[in-house]
Amino acid sequence: MNAHPLSLFGLQGSRDLAEKVAARLEVPLAEHEERNFEDGEHKTRSLQSVRGHDVFVLHALYGDASQSGNDKLCRLLFFCGALKDAGAERVTAIAPYLCYARKDRRTKSNDPIITRYVAAMFEAVGIDRMIGLEVHNVVAFENAFRCPTWHIESAPLMAAHFAPLVRGERVVAVSPDAGGAKRAEQFRQALEQVTRDDVGSAYMEKYRSGGVVSGALLTGDVNGKVAVIVDDLISTGGTLVRAAEACRAAGATKVFAAAAHGLFVDGAKELFATPAIDGITVTNTVPAFRVSTEIAARRLTVIDASETIARAMAACHDAG
Repeated sequence: MNAHPLSLFGLQGSRDLAEKVAARLEVPLAEHEERNFEDGEHKTRSLQSVRGHDVFVLHALYGDASQSGNDKLCRLLFFCGALKDAGAERVTAIAPYLCYARKDRRTKSNDPIITRYVAAMFEAVGIDRMIGLEVHNVVAFENAFRCPTWHIESAPLMAAHFAPLVRGERVVAVSPDAGGAKRAEQFRQALEQVTRDDVGSAYMEKYRSGGVVSGALLTGDVNGKVAVIVDDLISTGGTLVRAAEACRAAGATKVFAAAAHGLFVDGAKELFATPAIDGITVTNTVPAFRVSTEIAARRLTVIDASETIARAMAACHDAG
């Protein structure tokens, strides 16, 4: 058991999720101040002593109308540095949604590897550990950081949600591209464990170049089955629409889309309009602020990730 007191902070834009996590842990959310200056600069400071504490700071690094992903990244970095300066025994950054996680490798000559640069910035301010939830590429995430990392998978959470919806049906877990096959396989195994029924697997062919997506081959048997398309995040939703239409054309009886993070850029109009998808499920790592209340009520299910995050936090704290 860790002898150092636990403190949890939730920065602006992530406070609702942080409060849910704090309630799961049965600890009060630590108090802090965030101050904006006239020129756009800012500062964040703790309003209580953190000396000798095992400190966790939760901030989902998505862009919204008030702060870009870059703004939120800087606020998290600077606050973590301030906590170390204030004598925290250990500081763990929790990014339920980690910005720039998709840019983890070079796809063209002279491309930046931004995931690695972001990791270097976190290490420069002295964090001791990083926690992420369903990052785009787990291996790249772990290799980018030199400090310890903890990756939270969304598969058990999604499996628990879908199990009662598909019980008694023949089900197949579908990856919208070959690169996400491992994520879909994790969901497939988790769903099998919950339902005690066999779950199939399939994946879509996908190529992206210059922002243009191509490829239409669907590998795997979806005929007469419920297809659950599993991804890490939904941006515009175009990839999921392509996969859903391919599943329908191949004989799927129902098609659901599931992703940990719902960005829904520009409202993801095509995604919510397509009849090929029966329902869309995401977690609350990113609020669905870009989706109208009316559309969300008809087409979107948001499941709470706070218990999953709280369990990871408790395990990290207990590990010392």
